[in-house]
Amino acid sequence: MSKCNIAGAIVALALLAGLARPARAQADTVLARCWPAQVLSATDDERHPKRSPATRISPIPTPSGQKGLFPTGAEPGAVRRVDLPKGQKLVALTLDLCEQPGEIAGYDGPIFDVLRRLGTKATVFAGGKWLMTHAERAEQLIADPLIEVGSHGWAHRNVRGLDARALVQEVRLPLDAYAVQRARLAGRQCASQAPQHLSRIPSQIALYRFPYGACNPAALDELARNGLRAIQWDVSTGDATPAQSAGAIANVIMRNSRPGSIILAHANGRGYNTAAALAIAIPRMQAEGWKFVTVSELMAAGRPVIVPTCYDARPGDTDRYDALFLGPRAAITPKGQVK
Repeated sequence: MSKCNIAGAIVALALLAGLARPARAQADTVLARCWPAQVLSATDDERHPKRSPATRISPIPTPSGQKGLFPTGAEPGAVRRVDLPKGQKLVALTLDLCEQPGEIAGYDGPIFDVLRRLGTKATVFAGGKWLMTHAERAEQLIADPLIEVGSHGWAHRNVRGLDARALVQEVRLPLDAYAVQRARLAGRQCASQAPQHLSRIPSQIALYRFPYGACNPAALDELARNGLRAIQWDVSTGDATPAQSAGAIANVIMRNSRPGSIILAHANGRGYNTAAALAIAIPRMQAEGWKFVTVSELMAAGRPVIVPTCYDARPGDTDRYDALFLGPRAAITPKGQVK
């Protein structure tokens, strides 16, 4: 049996064995009104990233000056986790949807199939370019009441190497990409007929995750000016590889999570075995009294732990990315192409 088949079998067994909670009621949400379950389900052809030397994006958003939802003037720095009142066992699962210049990234649909079957909340940090090249899936994620959508930059560029203009693009363009897709969603007849549900979908993004987990004071200041809060993590599943088993990924999540943790994973076609891992970890943690919430809900429940810089496990460990994707080499051309 192949690794993919093993992973699928683990998901199926976890659900059929009663480890999962009953599927959430779908009867009256924008998501259910606009997409039947079979359309939401994962397909194999969209999972794998594709090379694209110059990706034409239409309509290409332009920096509009639109601001995010987070209050300006907040304490500078990046949130790594949240200190919670004693006895609260809350964690936030986050999934990065990275898309670099020169590619159309994938969509790990099985991850979202698992989350929807388990009724589990998560926060996705989507690249603005990803939102534009995956329009239908972007609308579905925006419409899903289980999912909070944050920004992962425009084209996964290392902000530490960007000039002022490119930094503005990397920070502001995802706000416009989200607005484009939310407007598309609102324009659907199925959504417009449920204004009470549509009004609950945020009109703007509030959260931002730096590509490579790397930032500098200029980038943090740009986020603050745009009403965005930087979100890091304290539990990382790493950049999963096909050789990393679902059990190993699940063990990282279960072993390292503590109340207030923010868990990092990927869902951009490189979330190998992550769906199967979540099908193991989530039910076991829920049985132990853990509750999965969005990052915004987690921050509202306690005191965010804010650090002055960005890193993976320890300060300085993302410096190795400084030679990657610097400045003009990842610029947007006048024709709306991302190099």
